[in-house]
Amino acid sequence: MAMDFDGKRWDRVKENARLWWEGRLGRPLIQLRIGGRDPGRPPPKLPHVSKDTTSYDLSVAPGDIVDRWDYDLSCVEYLADAFPCVWPDFGPGVLAAFLGARPEPATGTVWFHPPEDREIKDIRFEYDPDNVWLKRVKEICRIAMDRWGGMVQVAMTDLGGNLDVLSTFRPGEKLLTDLLDFPDEVKRLTWEEHRAWWRCFEDMDSILRKADPGYTAWKPIFSETPYYMLQCDFAYMIGPKMFDEFVRPELAASCRRLPHAFYHLDGAGQLPHLDSLLSIPELKGVQWVPGAGKPQGDEWPDVYRKIFAAGKRAEYVGDWRKFDRLADKLGTAEGFVIFVYASEKDRREAEAFAGKYGAL
Repeated sequence: MAMDFDGKRWDRVKENARLWWEGRLGRPLIQLRIGGRDPGRPPPKLPHVSKDTTSYDLSVAPGDIVDRWDYDLSCVEYLADAFPCVWPDFGPGVLAAFLGARPEPATGTVWFHPPEDREIKDIRFEYDPDNVWLKRVKEICRIAMDRWGGMVQVAMTDLGGNLDVLSTFRPGEKLLTDLLDFPDEVKRLTWEEHRAWWRCFEDMDSILRKADPGYTAWKPIFSETPYYMLQCDFAYMIGPKMFDEFVRPELAASCRRLPHAFYHLDGAGQLPHLDSLLSIPELKGVQWVPGAGKPQGDEWPDVYRKIFAAGKRAEYVGDWRKFDRLADKLGTAEGFVIFVYASEKDRREAEAFAGKYGAL
């Protein structure tokens, strides 16, 4: 294997992550990745894709995809709390495809289209172990387990959030009107989807448990116990009352099943839901993403104060060079996880940043 990583490094990653989740690390968790490393092996024939794995159509052998990942991982140096990981990215909310929607790859994302236009009362969600896309993800994960034997953390695919997946089958304004006109049908489908979500999670986890060092998701925070980055981007279109009625119950149920649950709080439109989220005892942390055109992470100290006051962890999303300003405003850097992606020319500055906070 050409990757510059070994078992001793994994021991350190696990220990630091364990202390961070417990609130005993005494510093931020900093994952520093520096690109441009000589991989020590020839490049594979399969080209690199910048994001979703669905860009490789079903004719591409899963082993070729894993080999491409292996090469890309070998081009990175993992420092501080970073570790080699891959994310089988089949698009945000691929559970929709597992439930029968058609995926359409686009630049940097995947769109999902319903198999047909149905009234909400006629929609049913059931776990299908023979779904072609579910089988595709599972086969890729099986080969990755055999290829790396636990040296690479393979993440859970992005199953998606409850109303986000449902909105695939009720696109446009349909789901918004359903909340008013057919609230019981929305709740029925939310819980049908919840059961299917967990069947898929457990199905894929049974493969990943064979060799994965621990757990991670589309945002690679490492955990030795089940972790996932939960979300409901649809929630920015509804108020707190509807959030508490249609989103929070299912979200809280998933948090109770996940020892380390995070929530992807995407955009200022979701800030009205923050108090409700923080009141979920089992929710361990929040990833706050201000959104395009908004002030970035270091300009939101009050949001982070509220998150930490509730005893949660937080991911800092923004320019890592500006993190010092946020830490100064808060009077602490503890409780954060920070991802630093740097090129060789930025190595000295990035290493100095990680060293300042005791990660190197």
